[in-house]
Amino acid sequence: MAKILLVEDEVDLRDTVRDWLTEDSYAVESLTSGDEALSVLGAHEYDLLILDWMLPGKSGLEICSLYRRNGGRAAILMLTAKRALTSIEQAFEAGADDYLTKPFKLRELSARIKALLRRTSPASIERHQVGELTLDRRIFKAFKKGEPLHLLPKEFSILELLMLEPGRVYSVDEIINHTWGQDSEVVPETVRSNIRSIRKKIDTPDKVSLITNVHGIGYRFELPA
Repeated sequence: MAKILLVEDEVDLRDTVRDWLTEDSYAVESLTSGDEALSVLGAHEYDLLILDWMLPGKSGLEICSLYRRNGGRAAILMLTAKRALTSIEQAFEAGADDYLTKPFKLRELSARIKALLRRTSPASIERHQVGELTLDRRIFKAFKKGEPLHLLPKEFSILELLMLEPGRVYSVDEIINHTWGQDSEVVPETVRSNIRSIRKKIDTPDKVSLITNVHGIGYRFELPA
């Protein structure tokens, strides 16, 4: 499940796009100002940024430029009412990968996102292996010793997050944001329930679980001994 940061200050448009992309099986975090975006970009990683050009605080163009200068690699799609060729050139020079003018069709937005993610997702991330477990993000399937594991979509998303950085502790809030989106009303017990189900499917009987509960903080995926 690709993780998207949407930064748009038009509340109705932001909510419409967020809901559309969530239905399209993306994990979407939505913000309304450039300053908020810079703050989360310094602490979290995303597969795609959707940036409105005109924002309170830092503009989308400034965010794009600063993000690239700091080594950010996520795909960037700029949204704007600006149609002049010079504006398009500015966006690409700042580091944008694509440019969509308002108003736009949601289906076109989806098509552009899929194309960007195909171009920018490295093969090493699409197929990720840790010990006996392999995740294939292209087909949203997990395998143990080559045998398929029957994970539900949310279970796959949680395992994906934990496996990409083994040893790192992820808070319950981080897991919820990645899997259900920032504005969801999911409660911690839902995360615990999904973790229990994942453990049953990936763990080896009579061996310590690959997913450790760090009391009061969250969960981490343990590198196999």
